[in-house]
Amino acid sequence: MTDVKATDIKSLYDYQDRDLKDIFERINHQADDYKLLYQLPTGGGKTVIFSEIVRRYLKEKKKKVVILTHRIELCKQTSKMLTGFDVKNMVVNSKVKELDDQKDYQCFVAMVETLNNRIQDDKFKLEDIGLVIVDEAHYNSFRKLFKYFEHCFMLGVTATPLSSNFKLPMKDNYDELIVGDSITSLVEKGFLAKAVTHTYDVGLSGLTIGMNGDYTVKSSEKLYTDHSMQDKLLQAYLETSKGKKTLIFNNGIRTSIEVEDTFRRAGIEIRHLDNTNSKEERKEILRWFKKKPDAVLTSVSILTTGFDEPTVESIILNRATKSLTLYYQMIGRGSRILDNKEEFQIIDLGNNVARFGLWNEPVDWQQVFRSPDFYVENIVSDEEIERNFVYKMPASVKAEFPNTTDFTFDIRGAYKRITKENRKSKEVLDESIAQHVQWCVENSEDVFDARILAKLLKDDIADRIRRYSYCIINNTNNYKDWLEEDYYRRLRVAIQQEFAGVDS
Repeated sequence: MTDVKATDIKSLYDYQDRDLKDIFERINHQADDYKLLYQLPTGGGKTVIFSEIVRRYLKEKKKKVVILTHRIELCKQTSKMLTGFDVKNMVVNSKVKELDDQKDYQCFVAMVETLNNRIQDDKFKLEDIGLVIVDEAHYNSFRKLFKYFEHCFMLGVTATPLSSNFKLPMKDNYDELIVGDSITSLVEKGFLAKAVTHTYDVGLSGLTIGMNGDYTVKSSEKLYTDHSMQDKLLQAYLETSKGKKTLIFNNGIRTSIEVEDTFRRAGIEIRHLDNTNSKEERKEILRWFKKKPDAVLTSVSILTTGFDEPTVESIILNRATKSLTLYYQMIGRGSRILDNKEEFQIIDLGNNVARFGLWNEPVDWQQVFRSPDFYVENIVSDEEIERNFVYKMPASVKAEFPNTTDFTFDIRGAYKRITKENRKSKEVLDESIAQHVQWCVENSEDVFDARILAKLLKDDIADRIRRYSYCIINNTNNYKDWLEEDYYRRLRVAIQQEFAGVDS
């Protein structure tokens, strides 16, 4: 239960007030059982808006309100905000078994599962409810409660009006969508921080899709715990976010623990947080994160909603996701503004920007709502994304080849030329190996130096094999792995022959 104290009612911004008027226009002129969906970006103040909606609704309609959430943290935040709007409210949590005193409250804030269990157990029945507000409405768990509020006006609120289950589109549950201000508009008006985005190409062919339509934890763990990916993450952090308060999102506890270990070995203070931490541990870790200016926190899922820390300066997506909602939720943790914070960093290590577009790019939410199948089918595939990868040899590697001036090799062009001449396609790799041999030889005094240089070409070789595999339409991981091993073996042999004075 929440003790209510009289407080000053928060004033709404212009865009919030405009949307509130549009929502009340539907409440006043549509049927009592109308179902309305409202979209507003994360950080746009949706809790403020629906708290003011509750206050006005209670005053004008003289009926009660139920607010549904899917996490206890959201229940507490919502209840606190309602109290700030002078709304006498009650949180229906696991401790509430009966509702003998429901007449003393105007609004009930409840978790879906808790309320569903109480209603099914016939422990209590909510009376005189006229409005039901569904927070984070894209989650499908709310559907089970709709039947208990068939004669109520339903208002769903979400940043992404795309169902978490593609087979259960939101248009089947809501009659209309109202779209609020865009991210770009909120950034321009100074309500959200500007994002500076850094992307790093990551091969995702080893990932598998699970029953929920997203990448499985098991396959993600295998990729992101790999030493090379841990190095890439650390380098990305050092290049763009060192000294900034940073939040890292992972898909798997083992990955997050490995991240913690990698950063600690590099002398960076970091903490790990997941849903197995106790309530006390979580509070202590979040207090540390809030107070330390350059804190780094690595986490799994738990901070995507119900977490608001405006001092976050950098968001690292150390995972890939097929979920548009999760993409926006993760980035949204860094978009809050402060007096001394006008921008934040996004580091993408999962090709998510290539998949969904930049965080602030315009999205036709009405089309997403009306035709979710069309939207999902047109999301860029991983294969298409990886076809467009452009490998850039790091300056540190180029520096080891001072006598080399041309570091380019056109795999596709060589393939077209060689096949046009009716030669075998593998000759493309022969030419590529010959070039790598030349690089190693012209920058070495002996075979030992050349072999060391050859090891530095690992990423360049992998990129050439990837592009070659697309040309011959054989892109299986096993085949690419074999090609890489064979390429490197042949490269070492050719280097040995060069220094032995044998014509390769």
